[in-house]
Amino acid sequence: MTLLATVTIPQTAWVWPAAILALAATGLLVWTYRRSPRNDPAGRIAFVAKLLGVFVLTVCLIEPLWSGRRAKSGANLFVVIADNSTSMNIRDTGSERTRGEILRDALDVTKTDWLAALADNFQLRMYAFDSRLRRTSDFSELTFQGTASTIGAALQTVAERYRDRPLAGVLLMTDGNATDELAQPTAPLSVPPIYPVVIGRNRAGKDLSVANVSVTQTAFEDAPVIVQADIEAIGFSGQSVAVELIDESGNPVECQLWKVSKDGARQVFRFRIRPGRSGVLFYQVRVTDVKDESADPSKGSPEATLANNMRTVVVDRGQGPYRILYVAGRPNWEYKFLQRAISEDEQIQMVGLIRAARREPKYDWRGRPGEQSNPLYRGFDRQDREGMEQYDQPVLVRLNTRDAAELQEGFPKTPELLFGYHAVILDDVEATFFTHDQMDLLRRFVTERGGGFLMLAGKDSFRDGGFDRTPIGSILPVYLDRLPRDAAPPSIHMSLTREGWLEPWTRLRDNEPDERERLAQMPDFRVLNRIASTKAGARTVATVGDDGTVGLPALVVQRTGHGRSAALTVGDIWRWGMQSPEMREDMNKFWRQTLRWLVADVPERVSLHVAHDADRTNEAMPLQVRVRGENFEPMDNVSVAIEVDGPSVGRVPSHDEASGDARSAQGQVLRLAATPAAGRSGLFESTYVPRLSGGYRARAVVTGRDGIEIGRAEAGWATDLEACELRSIGVNRSLLEQIARQTGGRVLEIDELERFARSLPNHEAPISEFWVRPLWDLRGVLPAVFLLVVLCLVVEWTLRRWKGMP
Repeated sequence: MTLLATVTIPQTAWVWPAAILALAATGLLVWTYRRSPRNDPAGRIAFVAKLLGVFVLTVCLIEPLWSGRRAKSGANLFVVIADNSTSMNIRDTGSERTRGEILRDALDVTKTDWLAALADNFQLRMYAFDSRLRRTSDFSELTFQGTASTIGAALQTVAERYRDRPLAGVLLMTDGNATDELAQPTAPLSVPPIYPVVIGRNRAGKDLSVANVSVTQTAFEDAPVIVQADIEAIGFSGQSVAVELIDESGNPVECQLWKVSKDGARQVFRFRIRPGRSGVLFYQVRVTDVKDESADPSKGSPEATLANNMRTVVVDRGQGPYRILYVAGRPNWEYKFLQRAISEDEQIQMVGLIRAARREPKYDWRGRPGEQSNPLYRGFDRQDREGMEQYDQPVLVRLNTRDAAELQEGFPKTPELLFGYHAVILDDVEATFFTHDQMDLLRRFVTERGGGFLMLAGKDSFRDGGFDRTPIGSILPVYLDRLPRDAAPPSIHMSLTREGWLEPWTRLRDNEPDERERLAQMPDFRVLNRIASTKAGARTVATVGDDGTVGLPALVVQRTGHGRSAALTVGDIWRWGMQSPEMREDMNKFWRQTLRWLVADVPERVSLHVAHDADRTNEAMPLQVRVRGENFEPMDNVSVAIEVDGPSVGRVPSHDEASGDARSAQGQVLRLAATPAAGRSGLFESTYVPRLSGGYRARAVVTGRDGIEIGRAEAGWATDLEACELRSIGVNRSLLEQIARQTGGRVLEIDELERFARSLPNHEAPISEFWVRPLWDLRGVLPAVFLLVVLCLVVEWTLRRWKGMP
């Protein structure tokens, strides 16, 4: 707020003589103009002009004083903050210089004097800011390579740093594109006045930008990964642009062309890809202008910036193998077709436990005199008494086991043995095959460990297998209530429900017409475990019926505790693959996608989580490692090391890298030590500060107290330091006006700085002084008074002679 000066009349000996003189002169004038016509305006003007001249001369006799308040020289602080972010490299439309060049010239003391004028009256403090606020001596350090514009944090830091100090104000020189959430000022009294200086113009130049990117992963085999990008084009109306997806090696994966219809248009692009390998992968979405050779090069201009033309995305395909335990009550076709289907998927391994013969009672006779073992095993090498399968034990065949000890005693009986699998499939096996403890262990496998569970149809499955009111029945997504013994339909045809059409893993074609045609050509099935209803929260994705009628649930899924469960009530899916080679491939694809869905999101013993926030790219990245034992209980007595691999593409490090920050350069691996999290068992934490744009890989290695490795995990994230900074390339004047309004300042232009620096001492300041001086000492006052008196007398004399007044 500007302080106003006042004029005061001092108590001198000339006050009363001057007053008497003024009264006498006034009386004399009244007597002189008594004969003038009262309706003549010229006489009135002449009277007022002469009276004014006499009054001014009277005032000169008493020597009036000019007084006021102003900021005390050198007692107050004033802060100048300059934006050092990369958005200052933008060249606005019609401008020959970038915003940074304009700002640098405004701060050059050899070209302007406003900084010197401020320094004459205030203690000047100069700062530059991008991702953080830094002190500077003369702004020669401005490089405009900062990857953020933390305007809110910079102003808050200044307010806290100069709290309880005489800070007269803050001059903020920026384009207003803040990358952080501005802290709302509590009150103008607690925040110094802020004077934003707008750098740049409201209308930016031509620009192509990747506004937002997202990744969606599904179990749909033809398109397991969908990369979506929002592309914005400013100033490219009627032109064509190319949007490309590039893999980690720099090879183009797909390119799509876009004919921009209008200025400021925004378009969504989707890329459906199937990565060739598992693990953490990186892709880049890039938008470029398609040059028209026939176009006039003199028309148009280059983009305002190329820094926002590319974004990096991360795809985590997981790292197998995912082990699935398949338990069957008898040899059947499904196991063979399942193994054939997953033979093309290197990440899935299925371990089989198949009962070849049921438990038999002991009789008094034997196959041979003195023989107690099952004759089915006669002739095998293992003939010891303890190892041979007895008559009162089922004959189990183990297939694709990891070693000789796996499943040696049948279905696992302890969490350490069962929780090593990612999913369990039960196929035509009754409940009496398991002990109650084993069934409860399987329930815990799903609800606590987070594994997947699938029950296939058969004559010993669901209610026919006695699973009603058992721990296994409690995790099924269907109710096993008794149904009326209605005759089953002679043919059973499968169709997708509304939920099934929305699930990518249940579809085998990438478009609806082809999927409907595939469903119409599917063969009829003959084996069905009839289910009346599904549980609350379960989703029926496929049904079966006769002649197109809406029928019974065929495939039902549900989230159960930390895991997921599914029920397939059709028992002869193998018929699907017996029709033709094309249908056999469809059946194999169905099994692969179903098993992929079953093991998706199943936690490992060692997991690494990166708490990545795309809007806070310049802050420390929390890395969290969760360690579990073989029973999936939290483990604490371990050591955790994290290796971070920097971006694979070369980028120039930003200038605000500080020594001692946790960071890795290109081609280098940084090793961090994770420490236990306070109050959270089995959780270890570390932090990492990315200083380059691109993709990052983090690997966690966990070792026990004996030095033996327990497990390892991998995660990745993409950091685009300039994404938020260049989200908008225009000038955010409205934000700067809001800051000025809330703090009692005002928005300035570059050409106002000289006048502002000279007038700032007359603004309100924490420390001010009272000044008094004769009115005549002010520059130009005395000549102005003399001219006014002469002008009044000349006007009065001229009007009197013109009108012939005495």
